[in-house]
Parts: sequence; C-alpha cells; structure tokens
Amino acid sequence: MNEASAATPHPGRRGLVAALLVAALLFVAVCALALYAFILNVDLGELKRQLSKEIELHQQSERYLTETRNQLLASQREIEQLRQQLAYKESDYQAAIAAKPALPVTVSFRASRLGMGLVAVIQNTSDRYLTVMLSVRNPTLSAVKRFKLDLEPRSTTDFGHLEGWQFASGDEFALYNDEFAALKLTVP
Repeated sequence: MNEASAATPHPGRRGLVAALLVAALLFVAVCALALYAFILNVDLGELKRQLSKEIELHQQSERYLTETRNQLLASQREIEQLRQQLAYKESDYQAAIAAKPALPVTVSFRASRLGMGLVAVIQNTSDRYLTVMLSVRNPTLSAVKRFKLDLEPRSTTDFGHLEGWQFASGDEFALYNDEFAALKLTVP
C-alpha cells in the first residue's frame, strides 16, 4: 500500500494545492480590485477638482454679471438725470431766446446787376454798429457757408456772389447776433 499511496497524492495535499491556487486567484482578484478602486479614486479626485473649478468660474461669472448689471443700472440712472437736465436746459434756452429782442435788420433780395443769381440787401435799422454772422445753405446742393458781417448804423449792405455766395430761390438765410433773436428766412 505504500506504493499505491505514493503514486496517488494524498487527498489532503490535493486540497492544499487547490486551496493555494484559489488563494492565489483571490489575491490577484483583490489586487485587481484594489487597482481599479485606486484608478476610480484618482478619477473621482480629478472630477472633484474640475467641478470645483467650474463652480468657481460660475461664481466669478455671477459676480461679473452682477457688477455689470449694477453698472448698467447706474448708467441708466445717469442717462435719465442727463435727459432731465437737458430738458430743463432746453426750456431755459427757449425762454432765453424768446426773451431776446428782434434783430434790428431788414433783408430783401434783388437780381444781380451782373446777372449772377440774387443779391441780399441787408439794412441795419438801428443807431449802433452790429456784428452779425450770416449763415447760408443751399438745400439742393447741400452747400453751407458762414460769413462775418460788420453793419454800420442806419446803413445798407449788399451781399452776393462777389462777397462769396450766389443766392438762389430756396436758399436758407440766417443772421445771428448774441444780443438779439436770430433772423431766419428762405430766399424767395
């Protein structure tokens, strides 16, 4: 029986080999699971960092949006205040213009003696020297010019193409002086 027992391994040895084999397989499985858990932990940590960055960016965006909204509201309030001031200033300006006396000047037009358009005949009806700004505009050609005129008391001044503007029917004519209301008319 000794020979037979030597040829066939003991059932206890077989169980030991099987148990060792199972233990080795379990050890490899536990190591694989531990490695997988480690990789998941690293990925989870990276996701937490990304989520933290996203939350911080979102908070920064919210703060920027709030600041921008506050700046917009402040700008809108300032614009409204400026509008109110402008409306107030416009009414003051209109009142000041209405309070100014009429410019003591009469204007008529005659044909040019040289046949070049019309000539403005500007008459100072006051007893004082007047300096006026003459503004003329041709709406058809979109041409505009300004001239400074010194008008002597109780005098007449001709202004036409020789002085810098050839008047035509429809031209807009205006005389300005700070002390008087503007004189505006359209050339007949």
